[in-house]
Amino acid sequence: MTEGPFGALREQLLDAAAAFTGTPGALPGILSGMVDDVDRALREELEIFPVCHHSPASALAMARRLREKQPKVIYIEMCEDLRPLLGELANCRLPVALQAYATDLDGFPPGWGPLSVIAPITESSAEYQAIAYALSTPDVELVAVDRSSDHVFQWAPKDDPTAEPGEQAAVVADPDGEDAAEGQALHGDAVGMEIGDLRPRFAELEEHLLHHGKVRHWSEWWDQYVEQPLAGADYHTYRQVLVLIGSLFRHLRPSGSAKNDRDEDRERYMWTRMRQHMAATGTRPEDAMYVCGSFHAASRVAEFGVGGTDTYEITEPSATKWLYGLIPSSNSAIEAQFGLASGSVSIASATWTKAIASYGVKPFRLEGQKSAKKKPAKRAAKAVVPAAPGPVTDRLSGFLAQPPRPGGLDESELLGWCVDIVRLARRNGYLASTADAIAVYETSILLAGIRDRARPTPYDFQDAAVTCIEKDSVPGKRDVRRLCEILLGGDRIGQVGYHSLPPLARDVYDRLAPLGHDLTKRNVQRVLLDLAADESLRPCSDLLWILRRLMPEDAARPIMGARKLGERSIQESWDLALGRNQRALIELGYEGVTIEQVLEQRLRKEVWADNATAAGALRAVEDSILYLSNPRFTDELGARAVDLLSAERTVDGAPEVLRHIRRLQAHYRATRPDLPVWCQDFVTAGYAHYCTLLPTAFVDDDTGIRQVAAMLGFLFSMESLALALGCDRAQLELAVRQSHPETPGKIALLWASHTQLGMLPIAELRERCDGLLANPLVIPSFPQYLSGFVQALDPVPVLTPFVVELISNAFGRLPDGVLLPWLPTLITTLREHAGELVPVLIKEAGRTFPGTLPAVDAWIPPWVAAPAPARAAGGPAVESGPVTELLLAHRDTPDALAALLGCGGEWKNVGEGGDAQAGDPKVGGLLTAHPASAEALAVLLGGV
Repeated sequence: MTEGPFGALREQLLDAAAAFTGTPGALPGILSGMVDDVDRALREELEIFPVCHHSPASALAMARRLREKQPKVIYIEMCEDLRPLLGELANCRLPVALQAYATDLDGFPPGWGPLSVIAPITESSAEYQAIAYALSTPDVELVAVDRSSDHVFQWAPKDDPTAEPGEQAAVVADPDGEDAAEGQALHGDAVGMEIGDLRPRFAELEEHLLHHGKVRHWSEWWDQYVEQPLAGADYHTYRQVLVLIGSLFRHLRPSGSAKNDRDEDRERYMWTRMRQHMAATGTRPEDAMYVCGSFHAASRVAEFGVGGTDTYEITEPSATKWLYGLIPSSNSAIEAQFGLASGSVSIASATWTKAIASYGVKPFRLEGQKSAKKKPAKRAAKAVVPAAPGPVTDRLSGFLAQPPRPGGLDESELLGWCVDIVRLARRNGYLASTADAIAVYETSILLAGIRDRARPTPYDFQDAAVTCIEKDSVPGKRDVRRLCEILLGGDRIGQVGYHSLPPLARDVYDRLAPLGHDLTKRNVQRVLLDLAADESLRPCSDLLWILRRLMPEDAARPIMGARKLGERSIQESWDLALGRNQRALIELGYEGVTIEQVLEQRLRKEVWADNATAAGALRAVEDSILYLSNPRFTDELGARAVDLLSAERTVDGAPEVLRHIRRLQAHYRATRPDLPVWCQDFVTAGYAHYCTLLPTAFVDDDTGIRQVAAMLGFLFSMESLALALGCDRAQLELAVRQSHPETPGKIALLWASHTQLGMLPIAELRERCDGLLANPLVIPSFPQYLSGFVQALDPVPVLTPFVVELISNAFGRLPDGVLLPWLPTLITTLREHAGELVPVLIKEAGRTFPGTLPAVDAWIPPWVAAPAPARAAGGPAVESGPVTELLLAHRDTPDALAALLGCGGEWKNVGEGGDAQAGDPKVGGLLTAHPASAEALAVLLGGV
């Protein structure tokens, strides 16, 4: 029990457990098992380097150990299929993330797509130090040994593919301002591969540590009790402490859980891959190093170690095609991805910068790294003998027994921060002063004393600043906590270099080069295009409109100019933020080589999807015309629209279908001599389709008035073309006769259809509506009749004057007791069912009613019945009224019309009875026989 270098420590822990509990229990086994795990990990022939993700202490220990040992092979806990991307890091500005992306799934549920796995890399992380060392040092091999991206989802629970330990989906957090929200969105909903995950998966333990450590969250506890003490510790102490913590978290985790099984499978996978590599390359364990999370360093699987068993079988990946690339990352995105406290990665970055100068550590950096200020270290030309691991000695006893050394902020640094936060707060609208800087300084020291800390930490400074400066309100978009994060380094956002971009992204930047702007910058840039003066900018405009169609809204936002059928802008103005949306542009590169290819693939995918509709296909046709110069592809989409329309069994999309087909027909008639074949087929198929469904739609309660009106609009507006293409009008008449609606709105639509087909004269329709107004039982539902008539204005526009007449009669005949309660229902009904057609009514009413108030008293509505006509002595009687007066006032027009028709005659003055006497019986007979022509002529001439 007391054998080995950790025997004394094991005995002390067991005695303490016995004294603490008084009875046998689980605690002695846990403490003894922790010591055993440390002993086992340190005795392993292959050196295990435990790390914590984005830990400056781990990065410092890694840099020191790499310069001391100079291993020839580094095995790293990272998805093995992401290894080829590491060489592109030299062209990027950190932080960035390695990404595996898949949209075409084979072997996974369709609802999972798209699949995305990311591995963020920051400069203050141990894995970056290992990567930079391996890539910048000759004859050093870096091997990723963790499961592939495909296996990540193979092992995921079928009900939740993102529920992975250490690989968590994005955590939704309240952003501290727009810039924080933007940074948090960089990873989207990808599954994150976190190297060195080290967080207790035992809620009670974490709560206990936070309470007794007098901290608010796990990141602060780790920084205070692990990060700062280990920053200056020697390598052996660091290694033993990290393995001990990982072992503690493993022992407190419930055994037999699915998460625990997946962790052990990952460890079996990694050790199997390492032994396979050693056997294939002849690598000696003393020449290699295994970099993994502390949780996995304390592994107890049978495959652990160079001498472990080889019983684990690695399954084959699925047939899913994975695409790989680099995407920009940010501190806030990493925090949101892995559930870290806001600002913790920024504080870690600041701690890393300070530790480099304090401890004189020379970090490794990739040559060409944008964030690098120093050249990477070169391996010496002479042979260097790797440092022997030496005997394992107990460093834990001394580390755990001694009190932590004073650390944290020194006085000058704290003073500088207090002054800077006040200056930054004033720039953001706070009424801060020198007194607030003094208060922040004193409060930071006070909080550190309350929390039993020798010196204030950055977290104490944050809390003090919030207390002393923010008070009770936030004048701008950033609160004081966010300002402290900016002061400590800010939300650093990475960028992928041009040469590491996929071909599509490079092509976009090259094609937009004539704009004369550096579009890789993250700020919003205003771009002006005078297309009339410089036609060479037209391709740039075309590309920007495609980007507008495919990328997020703020990536390319038009300020002036439009892209519609039949419109071509001569000047355009854009707000471009491609640098801010670099991730979206990179992911477009996974879908194709050019932006036009991606758009074509997406349009084809939309129209051939299982839930595709005819309206969506017509929308795709319109987009194809607007953005792609490919008539054959457009015809292919149109033919698909015909098939979808014929297969539909509902008419929910009828309004959108009508709107798109009208717009497309107008475009084709303006640009080509005849309609394309698919468009003709669509009209004939739609005519037959809607005639078939019309009787059912009239009686179906799930079909609204708007949909039925759109069907009638298609049938009536396309009727002439459909008949010319071979359709039978009897089919429409039969469909209307078979329709028997029961709701008021649809009844009004049916009456309007009868009027359009000549089955119901206007006079009879007027009588029916007068009967509705005279029936007290119908008055409450009369707004629904009006809604139906208003919807009928689209398929039967000649009813516009009649609808104005109907509304006027309702307002004139209904008593106030009925009208006032009835008005709100009328307004809400029209707004809900006919909002876009009400302006047509208003325009018609403005044309019909007098324009001045005094004229209203003497005004006679045109629909009021005229006096009985008087018979002229020399011919047939001519009705008197506004039409007759208009003809007498403008005699040249009737004379020309009569001459055109071969009629002659003379005008006679109006008789004493007010009737117009026609000199030639033929003229009077013509006007009497064709009153509609005279009325239309009167309307055209502005008469009443």
